[in-house]
Formats: sequence, C-alpha cells, structure tokens
Amino acid sequence: MADKEATVYVVDFGESMADCHNGRVESDLDFGMRYVWDKISTTVAASRKTWTIGFVGLNTNETDNDLANGGELEGYDNISVLQPIGPMSMTELRELRSKVQPSRSYGADPVSAVVVALTMIEQYTKKLKYKRRIILVTNGESKIDDEELDAIAERLNESKVELVVIGIDFDDPEYGFKEEDKSTNKKNNEEALQLLVDKCTDGVFGTMQQAVEELSIPRIKPVRPFKAYDGPLTLGDPSKYESAISIHVERYFKTKRAPPPSASTVVVSNGVGQSQAFKDEDVDMGGTGFSGVKQMRTYRVNDPDAPGGKRDVDFEELAKGYQYGRTVVPFGESDMSITKYETKKSFTIIGFIPYDSYNPFINMGETGLIVPQKMNEEAELGLSALIHALHEVESYAVARYVQKDGAQVQILLLKPNPGLEDDFECLYDVPLPFAEDVRSYQFPPLDKVLTVSGNVLKEHRLLPNDELKDAMSDFVDAMDLSHYEVDEDGKPLDYAPVDEVYNPIIHRMNQAIRARAIDPDSPIGPPAEILLKYSKPPKKLLDKAKHEIGNLIDAAELKKVPEKAKGRFGKKDAVKPLSGLDIDSLLGGQPKRAAISSENAIPEFKQMLNAAEDDETIEKAVKQMGDIIRKLIKDSFADVFYSRAAENLSVMREGLLGYEMPMLYNKYLKALKKSLLSGELDGDRREMWYKHIVGDGLGLITKEELDVSDVTEEEAKQFAK
Repeated sequence: MADKEATVYVVDFGESMADCHNGRVESDLDFGMRYVWDKISTTVAASRKTWTIGFVGLNTNETDNDLANGGELEGYDNISVLQPIGPMSMTELRELRSKVQPSRSYGADPVSAVVVALTMIEQYTKKLKYKRRIILVTNGESKIDDEELDAIAERLNESKVELVVIGIDFDDPEYGFKEEDKSTNKKNNEEALQLLVDKCTDGVFGTMQQAVEELSIPRIKPVRPFKAYDGPLTLGDPSKYESAISIHVERYFKTKRAPPPSASTVVVSNGVGQSQAFKDEDVDMGGTGFSGVKQMRTYRVNDPDAPGGKRDVDFEELAKGYQYGRTVVPFGESDMSITKYETKKSFTIIGFIPYDSYNPFINMGETGLIVPQKMNEEAELGLSALIHALHEVESYAVARYVQKDGAQVQILLLKPNPGLEDDFECLYDVPLPFAEDVRSYQFPPLDKVLTVSGNVLKEHRLLPNDELKDAMSDFVDAMDLSHYEVDEDGKPLDYAPVDEVYNPIIHRMNQAIRARAIDPDSPIGPPAEILLKYSKPPKKLLDKAKHEIGNLIDAAELKKVPEKAKGRFGKKDAVKPLSGLDIDSLLGGQPKRAAISSENAIPEFKQMLNAAEDDETIEKAVKQMGDIIRKLIKDSFADVFYSRAAENLSVMREGLLGYEMPMLYNKYLKALKKSLLSGELDGDRREMWYKHIVGDGLGLITKEELDVSDVTEEEAKQFAK
C-alpha cells in the first residue's frame, strides 16, 4: 500500500439487494459485504492514520450528501454518506456495520453515487499526494443515466482516482461466469458501468463471485528493505597489512520470519475492580471499550521482626541467583558485566570452503543480501571481483559478523551470485551454527540388526523383506508430485510453488481476528481451502496410486489397532510382559496401601487405585492425594512447588479418567479453584490456576472426554475463566 490512501466504498442498499440469487442462501447485500468488510477490516487492523476510508450508501431510505443537500443539483436523492473520509477505528467499524441494512428504495443512480464519492475524495485530499480509489458494489438493478459518462470519466482521470466496479452476478468471460435470464435493465446497466470503467485511465471491472473467491487467498504484506549493516567487509586486517582487502558494503534482509499476530491482555474500561485501579494507566485500545492491563508484582522475604513474618522489598534490591547443585549462587550486576563478551562492529571473512563440502541443512536462520555501498564505484568493482572469484573457484566464504557494538557474534556463510541469470550481483548469506549448536546422535542401522554378541542379522522381523521394499518403491514412484500436473507443452508443473505456500497459522489467525472484529457474535468460518491444500495428498494422486497403496498395505501386513477398552476395578487393560508371566502373582499379589505419603505420592496413589476393589477406596485415595496437592500449594514459596502440585493433579485426573469416575475429579477441582482464588491457601495463588492448571489442560472432565461426565465443553470453558 502507498503511504497515503483515500478509499471510498459505494455500496448498493436497494430493495433488490435483500433477495438471494443463483443458488445462494445469503442476500446480495451480505454477499457483497463479505468483500467490503474484509477490505475495511484489513485497513483497520493496519492502524495507519494515513490509510483513510469513506463509505457511501446507494439507494438508502434517506438522502444525506453535500450535492443533494445544497438543492442545486438533481439526481442525487437516496444517496447517503454513512462514513466521512478519515481513519477508521473498531468503534466506527461496528457503528457502520449497524447501518448496513437493505432499504425500501431502488431508484438512485450508481453513477451519481460515484460522483458523490469523487467529491468527497477531492475535498479531503486536495492536491496532496494520495492513492485515491472508489469501489462500487451493486447488483446493477438501479437505472443509470449514461449521458455524462465522458465528463465523469474525465474528472476521475484528472483527479487520478482508480474506479473499481464489482457487480453481483455481473458477466465476466475471463473468469467464466455468466448469469442466465438476466433482465434487460440489468444488462444495460452492466454495459454502462463497463463503458465508464473503460473510459477511465485506471479502472477495474469484475464480478463479485471472483472477488469473494479471491478473499481466501492470503494477502502478502510487502516489506520495505531494512539495512542491517553499513560498513567495511574485510579480508585480513587493513590496519596492520597493506595487502588486506576492505570493501564498503550494505547488508539487507532477503528473508524475514513472519510471526503470527500477538495478543494483549485487556479489561473492560471504566468498570469495577482492577480496571478502576488502573484507570490512570489506561491505554488507547482503538475505542473498543477495553483498557490495557498493567502488571504489578511485589516481592517478599522472610523477616521475623516484620509484621506477619514477611517484609516487602523493592525490585532494585533483588539480585539474580543461579542454582549450583542445591545451592543458590547470587549474581549481581557487577558480576554480570564481567561475563559479558565485549564486541565491536565488524564484518570479516575468516575462510573459504568448496561448494561440495557444505550441507544445506546446516543453515540456521534468515537469509541476508550483501551489495556494495551506493554511489561507490570502488566498492562496486571490489565486491564484483570477489563475487566472480568465488564463483569461478566454486567456493563459499565464511565470515565473522557483528551487527553493531555489543551485539552477539554470528558466523555467516557467503554465497556468490554473479548475476548470470538475474543480472544482479550480490552475496547471499545465512547464519552457521557454532560447535555448541550441533548435536550428534547415533541410531541403529536400518539395513541390519546387531545382536548383543556382535552377530549381524540380515533377516529379522524388524527388517523389510524384498516384497516390502518393492511395494514401497512402487508406492513412492506412484506418489511422485513432480509429474502430477503438466502445462500446455506437456512439461511438468511445480505442484507447490514457493509463492503459493502460505503459513496456515499466520493467515488463519488473521482471518479469525478479522471475522471477530466485524461480527463478535457470529461463529468463525472454516479455514480457507488454500491453507489446507498441502496438508494432505491430492485426491487425484491417491486415486491414481490406489493399486500401489493396496500392495503396500498387504506387504507390510498393516492392521487397524482396536481402541483400548476402559473399565473399573481390574478391567483396565494392563501392560503384558513379553515373558507372559504374571509378575504381581509371583510377588505375592497387588499390595494394598492404606495411606499415601507426600514424598512418594504418585506411585503410591497409582498402587492404591490399582488395588481398589470398591468406590470407597478410590474416594479415599483421591482425598489423600487432594490434601497433598493443597499442602504443596500452601507451603510453596512463590511458585516453587506449583509444577509438582500440577503433576500430582495430572496423575489424579488420568487415574479417574481410567476408572470412569469424573465426578470425583470435577468436585475436587471446583473446591480447589475456590481455595486458590480466595487466598485460603496462604496468599495469592492465582498463578497456579491460570498457568499450571488451565494452561496445562487440567480442567474439568467433559462429556467429550468421558460419556458419564455431566459437564459440557462450554461449561468447562466458562469454569476455566
């Protein structure tokens, strides 16, 4: 997008827009607004004050625009400016959404609405540098006066306004859509709008079917080049040796990791409780009625002379401590400064390696791009010579890189790009791992089995036979994607081009945020098909390889594993030893335990459950384990024992799931939550609840997990809050 934008949406609210056509179950207005809301919400999410939006309603019940209000011009009735041009917030977005309703009007002129939008843009942008755009959405049922099309097109061109006309059920031969039984009026209006667009220097005419379909294709955010380094690239030390080389270069990011959007913790603004306590710290949340939450922490130490035996300390009095065995070693700021490695900004080549000695899987991160300094002929000549020399000897350079003073050291691999294919000379770089980053693991060989005595077995139940190898080879050949599709000349096409493989996490998250921003109450739609395209093999390929898949299943003797049956009191599936012996019987049967100790709670709890013969024993085990969990939390200094308590709670949950007694766990968890939030367990223990219980998925057992539970998924979610 440009630095400054002014976009006005003109949407038809006419009476006919409330009808459904061409097999759709939504009205023409809702169908068209799917495109409009997506575009508006994307602009709102960008939160750029220079990206402005206006909104004009066509065929509204009322008339509210400057051209009609003056009374000097005719033909501008039933056209209303619902949103003047300006930055749009979430509050304004929701207010606008409440105004988008079908009307009882049908006689307004779409071209007149375009003139109203054009006037708004001219008055707002004046002669300033803006990207100006008008987007008209209509089903083409309103009568159009085509006498002034030449003058309007000339005015649009003079103001450098792009006109985008998107018609609902408009014919589009290029896209391949044609509406049957079209009325003469709509056909004439389509031709008039097409003529207007053709007269514009910058105009687009299309059908809404194509526009809505393209909404599922993620939009890639263009990123401006970011200069990470500007300084000398050296070979040797120029301050000591005359033969050393120094080339002034600039380094930019070629690829950059795109993270998913982050969330912020908010509270309802101007409410009660905490939101009132932080009223002075409220931040602007875009007018959504929420305020940012300020985190506050207090630190206490044991002090027998202080009231209550504890004393508050300031953050500045704290020192970091590192565990050494079971002892905590304090580490102050002065100690930290000694351990810090002092670095100076530099970029130095430390060696060279041939192409064939480098393994691409060693690449550690984002790719960089190195070019000579602008307007520096000496740097251009020097870097070009280095690039071509590396290319001719088929070698990479290895460089030590420090982006700025005090920054961490990186080792970069520099790959020459002499510009033979793209006419662009540069060095590409990727970070290399240090020795401490490399982990070596040894695995047993796949083609033989080594016995304890040192014998080598070529035939074994764990080794594939020739039949299985042949079946697997045929299966791999049948599932080859390199020849899955071909072009017009019969040449294979790339099934997954790099520019069409999107990160499903990022784009699904953005889709969900936009949907929730537009309509907080409606359910979020399913993921776009393009995000799921590469999550499974193409059906056409599976059908083609059906024979090979069947042969592989037969050769591998694959069988479906039956689900484990759940039961109570000895009916659970037990792990059978390879020897087939009943170990418990040999050792005198399962020991009956009367009590659980806090030092060995988990194994003793499991023993008590396994030996249980009635519900009373299980209830007794749950009560004892529950008391141990509560004591751990109560005795915990800060969060020292939280993880241990959560582990005990997880074992209790798993055990009661196996014995189909969710009511015991749910009853205990409800009581535990009340104690945690009320301060009953010696202070504020809310972190144990939201981080270790809710965060680790130890909530209520629901009907989805166990049929005998009386807790629904929605009730469990509400309880977790």
